[in-house]
Amino acid sequence: MYNLSCLFFHRFAKIAYPIRGPYNHCTGLFYIFEQELIPIKIYGYIRVSTTDQNEDRQLDAMTALDIPDSHIFIDKLSGKNFNRPAYQALVAKLQPGDLLYIQSIDRLGRNYEDIQIQWRVLAKEKGVDIAVLDMPLLDTRRDKDLMGTLIADLVLQLLSFIAQSERETIRKRQAQGIASAKAKGVRFGRPIKKPPADFTELVKQWERGKLPMEEVLEQTGLKQATFYRRLREIRARGRKS
Repeated sequence: MYNLSCLFFHRFAKIAYPIRGPYNHCTGLFYIFEQELIPIKIYGYIRVSTTDQNEDRQLDAMTALDIPDSHIFIDKLSGKNFNRPAYQALVAKLQPGDLLYIQSIDRLGRNYEDIQIQWRVLAKEKGVDIAVLDMPLLDTRRDKDLMGTLIADLVLQLLSFIAQSERETIRKRQAQGIASAKAKGVRFGRPIKKPPADFTELVKQWERGKLPMEEVLEQTGLKQATFYRRLREIRARGRKS
């Protein structure tokens, strides 16, 4: 019979089972560890940069892994930083031993240093496993020895660098495209609302107190701020002439 004083308990699993532990020279018995396996929870994180981008490819990949809808977190925001509501809510729910899937490293973010920091927070500080579907080498469940860790760290650094480089390239191309369009006379932003042909006459009646501001705005179809802006432009043109 085992000495009950030598029983230790260690939580690992939902179903308890005994395994033989180290030998106790005092009692001539082996310690018995009762392990309780706690089932891990699986989560998925999805990110697209804008609301008009489609997240279906990422969502299909998460669904194929049988991840519950309630465990899939979606952000439609830029990857320039990690101030995203869904991501922050996900991090708050993750517990040690949980598994997080992402489609690719640039879905996690596009800032080199921030990606390194967040990976360390999740994998090291929170004890969460991370699997990048497009890059099997980035799976913290495999090759946990020194060489495997080194390879994973190198791959992570390389892909993080590529993610940020792509973001910077996109921004440069956007800036170049906007500059080129402006040089050709293309205007950006909301279209300018032009005042009606009788705007000057309406202004005169308003200045004489014959028309209240509300009626002037209704007849011109302008908001008050736009009305005053058009009024300043007309007066500036009058001074120049």
